[in-house]
Amino acid sequence: MQLPTELKFTKEHEWLKFEGNRVTVGITDFAQKELGDIVYVELPELDEDLAEGDAFAVLESVKAAADVYAPLAGVVVEVNELLEDEPSLVNTDPFGEGWIAVFEADEDILIAGFMDAAEYQQFATEKE
Repeated sequence: MQLPTELKFTKEHEWLKFEGNRVTVGITDFAQKELGDIVYVELPELDEDLAEGDAFAVLESVKAAADVYAPLAGVVVEVNELLEDEPSLVNTDPFGEGWIAVFEADEDILIAGFMDAAEYQQFATEKE
């Protein structure tokens, strides 16, 4: 499993890209493989205020539906509208065009609370 080293990861199989007080969120390659072919993505609302751990999006696949959780408290400032017409981008490009939303954090982000690529790879391998 190849993971972008500039990203951080959660135990819910989400990837996070930090840029100042903004964080872009998507699901990992491991997660999209577990779900199977994504056929629908329910995106969050712009300006939606979320607490850490709140479900903010739903991914529906041919096998199951899965919630995507807010990795931190913040406001949704951008959503990937491409996923409305092409939900399969989550499968074909999970670390690129398959991103889901961008949050603006309510407070300073503590990046140390998230896994780096090596830690996530070990975590995901244990789940296989």
